[in-house]
Amino acid sequence: MSDPDPARLATGPRFPEDRGGVAILGAGTIAQSAHLPAYAQHGVGVTGVWSRTAETTASVRERFPFVGRVYGSAEELLADPEVRFVDLATGPEGRLDRLEAAVEAGKHVLAQKPLTLSPDDLDRLPALLARADEAGVRIAVNHNGRWAPPWRAATLLVRAGAIGDVVGVTHLHDKALPPLAGTPFDDVPHMLLTDYLLHWVDITRTWLAEGGAGPVASVQAVDSRVPGQPAEARNPWSATVSLATASGATASVRIAGSVVSSEPGCPFWVHGTGGTLRGSVLLDSDRLELDDGAHRTDVPLTGAWFVDGFAAAMGELMCAVAEDREPENSAADAAESVRLVLAAAASAEQGGAPVEVSR
Repeated sequence: MSDPDPARLATGPRFPEDRGGVAILGAGTIAQSAHLPAYAQHGVGVTGVWSRTAETTASVRERFPFVGRVYGSAEELLADPEVRFVDLATGPEGRLDRLEAAVEAGKHVLAQKPLTLSPDDLDRLPALLARADEAGVRIAVNHNGRWAPPWRAATLLVRAGAIGDVVGVTHLHDKALPPLAGTPFDDVPHMLLTDYLLHWVDITRTWLAEGGAGPVASVQAVDSRVPGQPAEARNPWSATVSLATASGATASVRIAGSVVSSEPGCPFWVHGTGGTLRGSVLLDSDRLELDDGAHRTDVPLTGAWFVDGFAAAMGELMCAVAEDREPENSAADAAESVRLVLAAAASAEQGGAPVEVSR
């Protein structure tokens, strides 16, 4: 393939002409801090929202005047003929039941990540996706990190063959952890491995596949408490995930702990047979460089993961529906990333022993 011009990469959200008919089912913290601001910024029409408690949505229309209405129930939302796309922003528990209800209502769905953390749900998923296909319904997953500008630019460059075949991917978490102690996330077993790092595992799997390395064959992972970690923080603050493919390409994702840094970020490297991509993402650290062995080229970036990535995930679903194709962030594709983080948790339970990825 010919190398693309790094200055002309289209990394931002893309939408069809009609970007309306969205309803948010589960309008809690993440929906109000990221989804709705993203939709406001990019002109996405929100028909309405619903949450389990009226208090959660009491001020939504004051803060976001473009929201059409507040539904009295999830069933009312799904029955609204003006709703074409359901932004399913509830937690993973009961996710497939809500997906089934949306499919029966004929609504396309963007489901929050992780799609599920249940092996039983993964077993149920193919039959559900088959029914969705029969109904002409598309189901995507909100892997918004794929559209973080440095990661998206890296994906397009890898896809175009700009660094040859991918031989290795490395991520380092050089920033403080978000607040975990005392939150529901701290109750999730191996939370860093199964939930937080899912974005990193997902983009890494994407680069390996797009770069010709093939699917991940085995996973090794460890997590541990670190010096200075408060007793009330139940989940480990250190985690390392290693991925291996049958082709010999490997990847590593590393969180040393809640890092102290005056210039925080999450640097990453994608090494290939014909070049290297070096970059960073989050907290104003966004950057990407293409090194072909003779020259180092800075890749221009615009926007930010929060909130452009959230708009782009919905935009990809809308474009897929308009173009009658599967979205890049399809549920079937997202399930493969879930398999990897579940394998990582299983490996950690076994002291870091390799776990083969079943399909």
